[in-house]
Amino acid sequence: MADLPPPPEGIVLAHFIVSDDVERSRRFYTEVLGGRLAYSGPGGLTYVALANSWIIINGGGGPTDDKPSVTLEAPRDFGRVSSFLNIRVRDIYPLYEEWSARGAQFLTPPKQHAYEIRCYIRDPDGHLIEVGQTTDPEGDWTPAHWPPSSRTGDSE
Repeated sequence: MADLPPPPEGIVLAHFIVSDDVERSRRFYTEVLGGRLAYSGPGGLTYVALANSWIIINGGGGPTDDKPSVTLEAPRDFGRVSSFLNIRVRDIYPLYEEWSARGAQFLTPPKQHAYEIRCYIRDPDGHLIEVGQTTDPEGDWTPAHWPPSSRTGDSE
């Protein structure tokens, strides 16, 4: 994985998705969302660098010795979601237009909510992706009414 930089101190967070067609998903994350192919290896394992993280794409599979009762598969019921990718942007409207022009199918246009404007898309396998923009005048992602110990940058 020569294209992947070494992790900084601490942890690096990446989003792993299971795809029924890894190449199709790679094209979505590179051609539609603008990521960069960082690695493509044996068995289809693919890393796409997207913003400051990676999307790891791989086919599904049965249990292994380190996850003996877990089967990986792409979503089957798009109406039920247990996790999703969350992308934060500075200005949602131009991105909405750009990604739509590239083929992204948004569930709705961007909608204003209490502290953000957001909308959702699905990747080719049905994985849900939230795209949001803060509406806090200070550009903070944590609402002012949250207790100080839970707000970004605040200390106890």
